[in-house]
Amino acid sequence: MRATVYVATSVDGFIAREDGDIGWLPPTLDGEDFGYQALMDSVDALVIGSNTYQVARSFGDWPYGDKPVIVLSRRGVEIPAPLRRAVESMSAPPREVVHRLAARGYQHIYVDGGKTIQSFLRDGLIQRLIVTQVPILIGAGIPLFGWLPHDIHLRHIETRQYANGLVQSTYEVAG
Repeated sequence: MRATVYVATSVDGFIAREDGDIGWLPPTLDGEDFGYQALMDSVDALVIGSNTYQVARSFGDWPYGDKPVIVLSRRGVEIPAPLRRAVESMSAPPREVVHRLAARGYQHIYVDGGKTIQSFLRDGLIQRLIVTQVPILIGAGIPLFGWLPHDIHLRHIETRQYANGLVQSTYEVAG
């Protein structure tokens, strides 16, 4: 199974402020989705952490449509009735999650959420990283990357610059 990370960070490497706030992210440009829809069209499901799930629920409209979403949580999460067709909670280590989803026939997942991304990286389960840097320094917050047991070598695929100053780089995990 392939796993892709698609995430925005501040230039200093944070995905959110310490309290989880992402208000520093810029509004989208008219007609520009930064490759998001192409990614969503290519994945069978999303695997997200419970904090990311709570942020997504705060948007009002559910941002993932009917795409299956697996929320990783040791304590479980509340899933309102309208979302139960597409959203489920799972408590398992990353390798087990991948095994269960592969058994369902899923071939490509989108992994999101700081702790979730970090644990999947540590276990060698991420093949592609799409990281968009926002031209802002927020000084402190939730880092995209954390402790790793060893170096993870990346192969640069491409970098794009957008009119609003965003810089998006795509990497493959090398071996």
